[in-house]
Amino acid sequence: MKITVVGLGYVGLSNAVVLAKHNDVVALDIDVNRVELVSQRRSPIVEAELEEYLVVVATPTNYDERTNYFDTSSVESVVADAVRLAPGATVVIKSTVPVGFTAGLVARMSGARIVFSPEFLREGQALHDNLHPSRIVMGSDAPEAKLFADLMLQGAEEPAPILITSSTEAEAIKLFANTYLAMRVAYFNELDTYAATHGLDSRAIIEGVGFDPRIGTHYNNPSFGYGGYCLPKDTKQLLANYDQVPQTLIRAIVESNRTRKDFVASDILARQPNVVGFYRLAMKEGSDNFRSSSIQGIMKRIKARGVDVVVYEPWLTDDTFFNSRVVRDLEEFKALSEVIVANRYVDELADVADKVYTRDLYRRD
Repeated sequence: MKITVVGLGYVGLSNAVVLAKHNDVVALDIDVNRVELVSQRRSPIVEAELEEYLVVVATPTNYDERTNYFDTSSVESVVADAVRLAPGATVVIKSTVPVGFTAGLVARMSGARIVFSPEFLREGQALHDNLHPSRIVMGSDAPEAKLFADLMLQGAEEPAPILITSSTEAEAIKLFANTYLAMRVAYFNELDTYAATHGLDSRAIIEGVGFDPRIGTHYNNPSFGYGGYCLPKDTKQLLANYDQVPQTLIRAIVESNRTRKDFVASDILARQPNVVGFYRLAMKEGSDNFRSSSIQGIMKRIKARGVDVVVYEPWLTDDTFFNSRVVRDLEEFKALSEVIVANRYVDELADVADKVYTRDLYRRD
């Protein structure tokens, strides 16, 4: 099977690697550096398992705060080119899009074969999650949808259920799944906020709650808020899709994340530091992705109060980050910082543990 993957981000690259195990895969990207790295059989993104395999993608759909809608222009452009250049090909969209987008696209491009197949990948674990999928959702009842699902399973290392739905239902599955994850993050963060405010042991409460098998002990580690490329924009898009539908919970999930950052920033400022150091900006350990990381929201709030900020982030090449000094020497960073803010605690901060501010209870994710 000849397959073209457009976009060399986490989604496209990990999908391309899996598909290339048994198919002829070509990858496209507008970033010349990424293309050169892939051509050299090197991964353009930081992820341990991808360094061992190789190749390709899905274009980004950033959330536009002005329109309350994903910017789907890159997806529409690529699909239009694919239909024009290969009219007989089936186009599979992996980018996250608003509910109803694919059906509208099919209507505008009469005769085009377009399938929506959401991805359910974790940052820093994209290839692993494609090799060990939880499920494969295909938003089309066309024969090509089942064929693509079979190709993905052919490259996977274990079986997974296949769910065939309409494209609109598949789009809803993606947004509702990510919003549920955001809700769970928000829930345990608000539990932690309550415990911290009242001098209670957050961990004891979380463990007592988690013993209920209907709740469980997974995905329950407090943080500075949900962040990264997916959850913030997906929750906002789902909320926008509720424009004409009664709801309370979805809006609360979005607002809860802002409230959590406000609390964390206030808690740090209560220590009255003159210099606050921010340890790492990436969302996940083993990842170089800074996009919408929750710790940046804390940093902006601290800076807005006039407190001096320094940043330790080895992945940064510039000497400043949002007008704050970047320090690449860890020991110098420790000495400069009166309070060290870390979304996740690591052992290399053990010698300055008294300076570290974190809400990380379990030190596992």
